[in-house]
Amino acid sequence: MSDWFVYMIRATDQSLYTGITTDVERRFAEHQSGRAGAKYFRGRSPEQVVLVESGYDRSSASIREAQIKKLSREQKLELLAS
Repeated sequence: MSDWFVYMIRATDQSLYTGITTDVERRFAEHQSGRAGAKYFRGRSPEQVVLVESGYDRSSASIREAQIKKLSREQKLELLAS
């Protein structure tokens, strides 16, 4: 079973994007290149990976991603600070 990651990227406009992948470096490069990147990064650019959580299978990573996406910006910033 593959090891899945939940990651958060800060964009140049200081917004936060959350996703899942099996390879964080590859996925960040895809977001930067615009090829196979998320539509979210049209009109803004990914700046830095600010959070990586490991140890998930695909299902649990998707659940965690959904939990994070439901958080307010303030709660996401608290998560990053912890």
